[in-house]
Amino acid sequence: MTAAEGARSALEDRVLAAITDGREELVALAGDLVAFDTTARNPGDPARDEAALQEYLRTRLAALGASTDLWEPEPTGTGNRFVPDDLDFAGRPQLAAQLRGAGGGRSLLLNGHVDAVSAEPRDLWTSDPHKAEVRDGRLYGRGSCDMKGGIAGMLFAAETLQRLGVRLAGDVVWCTDTDEESSGAGAYACVAHGVRADAGLCAEPTGFDAWVACRGGVNPILTIEGRTGHSETAQPHWSVGGAVNAIEKWELVQRAIRDLREDWRTRPEHAHPYLSPPDILPTVIRGGEWMVTYPSSCEVTLSVQYMPARVDAEGSGAAVFGEVEDRLNAAVAADPWFEEHPIRWHWPCDIVPDEVPADHPIVTAALAAANDVGRTGIVTGMDSWHDAAVFIRRAATPTISFGPGSLAQAHVVDEFVPVQDLVDHAAAVALVLLRWCGVAG
Repeated sequence: MTAAEGARSALEDRVLAAITDGREELVALAGDLVAFDTTARNPGDPARDEAALQEYLRTRLAALGASTDLWEPEPTGTGNRFVPDDLDFAGRPQLAAQLRGAGGGRSLLLNGHVDAVSAEPRDLWTSDPHKAEVRDGRLYGRGSCDMKGGIAGMLFAAETLQRLGVRLAGDVVWCTDTDEESSGAGAYACVAHGVRADAGLCAEPTGFDAWVACRGGVNPILTIEGRTGHSETAQPHWSVGGAVNAIEKWELVQRAIRDLREDWRTRPEHAHPYLSPPDILPTVIRGGEWMVTYPSSCEVTLSVQYMPARVDAEGSGAAVFGEVEDRLNAAVAADPWFEEHPIRWHWPCDIVPDEVPADHPIVTAALAAANDVGRTGIVTGMDSWHDAAVFIRRAATPTISFGPGSLAQAHVVDEFVPVQDLVDHAAAVALVLLRWCGVAG
């Protein structure tokens, strides 16, 4: 680990040396987290090892003297457009903790999600995805990069400061949540529970860049109605009872989606220094009942991403959703079948984007810390979505993502995080804690 000449204090050098010496302990900590199966849920999935992982973290935080709060939020119910309907958290607790400072300093949120995407197809992995393995300087395992390695680094940074007897002036606020990969409902529940700070770091695998912005997303489901009939029999016109192929009717909608995508890409108001333009594309399609029967319906799930600038005064992307419906409905308006059988729309939860200014002090603090451990990061954004957006918008906590590893290694077979990234990330987080929260006199 190298450093910018003269950029660190003697105390900071002691802290970084201790983190370097603790390399094997940090790797073991990250490996412990990988071993918990916290595969992101599909609707109806039972809980896995979420509670056990959160208890493991709670115990270590309590050993630091932190006050801890491990709880299962109430089910989401219905009618909240920002979380899925009727989502329960049985067996999937959230964890918040607070390590109080001496006073007079700024508080810092350390956030991470404990869920990880499915390890399937498991037979393609070189080693067991739920048993961490170090090979060629890389820690392999599901979640090692996204984002249990980052969670381990944040915890190890706080533990190292405590072992060295460093008392911070500001509070350290810890929050590990579930359900980031599937909906963002975990972070939403944590904010509703009162988690907030003066600024925050989310341990996404940014490669030591500072992600200051993200796009929002929603996955509407549209259903096109058809009419069944024997596909090997000549059919009369639909107006006199003939069959209608719902899959063929989809073609009109598909063309409209392509046109809307191109329109969005060229609008000046969609230009952003750190994000790609918004997008819309079909990702799942279902239709048909039998190989020789006209399909009675065609159901299509869309992936819609939108920009922070499109969030309305109510904090939602409703204007974007309205535009999508209007454009696609208009595209089929000239077809008499659709006049009598309009597209049916279902809009699930709205995953709202947000951003912090590129020159915010938490951004400069994170990038300076990265530089001081020999890593060069830049200000950029995430075209997908991260929990940081919830803390920005719902908790007034300016939060960026800053973590080890590369997004290119997330969600893949043989996911890994470089071991040196783990060490350098823990070191950089420790520097941010010292500089942001301040050291008690």
